[in-house]
Amino acid sequence: MESLLWQAALSTLNPNPTDSCPLYLNYATVAALPCRVSRHNSPSAAHFITRLVRTCLPPGVHRCIVMVCEQPEVFASACALARAFPLFTHRSGASRRLEKKTVTVEFFLVGQDNGPVEVSTLQCLANATEGVRLAARIVDTPCNEMNTDTFLEEINKVGKELGIVPTIIRDEELKTRGFGGIYGVGKAALHPPALAVLSHTPEGATQTIAWVGKGIVYDTGGLSIKGKTTMPGMKRDCGGAAAVLGAFRAAIKQGFKDNLHAVFCLAENSVGPNATRPDDIHLLYSGKTVEINNTDAEGRLVLADGVSYACKDLGADIIVDMATLTGAQGIATGKYHAAVLTNSAEWEAACVKAGRKCGDLVHPLVYCPELHFSEFTSAVADMKNSVADRDNSPSSCAGLFIASHIGFDWPGVWVHLDIAAPVHAGERATGFGVALLLALFGRASEDPLLNLVSPLGCEVDVEEEDMGRDSKRRRLV
Repeated sequence: MESLLWQAALSTLNPNPTDSCPLYLNYATVAALPCRVSRHNSPSAAHFITRLVRTCLPPGVHRCIVMVCEQPEVFASACALARAFPLFTHRSGASRRLEKKTVTVEFFLVGQDNGPVEVSTLQCLANATEGVRLAARIVDTPCNEMNTDTFLEEINKVGKELGIVPTIIRDEELKTRGFGGIYGVGKAALHPPALAVLSHTPEGATQTIAWVGKGIVYDTGGLSIKGKTTMPGMKRDCGGAAAVLGAFRAAIKQGFKDNLHAVFCLAENSVGPNATRPDDIHLLYSGKTVEINNTDAEGRLVLADGVSYACKDLGADIIVDMATLTGAQGIATGKYHAAVLTNSAEWEAACVKAGRKCGDLVHPLVYCPELHFSEFTSAVADMKNSVADRDNSPSSCAGLFIASHIGFDWPGVWVHLDIAAPVHAGERATGFGVALLLALFGRASEDPLLNLVSPLGCEVDVEEEDMGRDSKRRRLV
């Protein structure tokens, strides 16, 4: 009887792009993912997985999800499932709940390599999903709790777990040591700005990588203040730093073979007697001067100091900065795809491929500093901090501002990831960026699963295999 019921449920599914069927008076649901996805989507259909789980999972204290997929899609599917279960809530009912809710996730592999999931794979999935949920919790937490002091506590907590003592430069020391970008943005706030660094330096490392995260715990816009409709949600302006923290924790736990530095540029862009004014000129850590013409273009200022520090003090060969940088990103690449701007065509392609493999989708921006950087021309300083023409690829220009502080002729790899739109879905944070960093640098990991989802170092391009898998129907049970 159960077999007949199951077959009947499957026969009703006609995904367009998804479909679901309740079973046993809604005690269970079977749902189908898209039969095909386009070339700019993930073969895992990660966004649909999160959406289906949020809408179809039956209520209860102890729940179970069985994910039917192919082995290359396990990582993206797990991270997508994690996004459906955010940690942060201040609803009064949650604190009164006596029994803790649990969700058990099982993977049923089909197609090639469909044997049992290895214990090491499960550990990797656990660390990756914990990183996604950590990042989402930080982003969801309002600034009256998640200020710069609290964010530093989160960094210290991860450092203690990994046996790493963070380097922290704060407040007036930032000014003394020349971090005019971070200090200038955060000096008006009650909780002082900070530059924090977690460093992993294993023996035998062959290169040095720096992940630089924008950690604006709240962005009022400063004296160029935001309006009543655009300011709500600005607790999410620390999404880049949150993703870097979640990814760093997971990467080190899974074994990372190269030097890896996580650089956090923390500040609250506030209003007060000591706030930066339009027309002020700041000296940044790069040694370049910036005339402020928009205090709401603050993320690029803190990141300019961060990437300069990564270049000059940490000796990074590869610098990736991640930030909720521009509202224009959502227009340029949409709500689901982060924007990538880089000085390397190889890394641009790698970011796009990593996004398809892990579910954190990415699409390129125009990289053309010789045409765009003139937007920042200043008569009295090396540059302004905001463009003259907001209709001239503003997301590209914002990224180029950051790059200019390590130099357009810098021989290393620089990658800028603008995650302003995909950092949240509606009212909730997504933890976007954690899976992307883990996948992008999977070849530097000792973990086989992260090696599998890495877009770099593969001898065979698997895009054709991916397209073949796209045509198969995968079900979420």
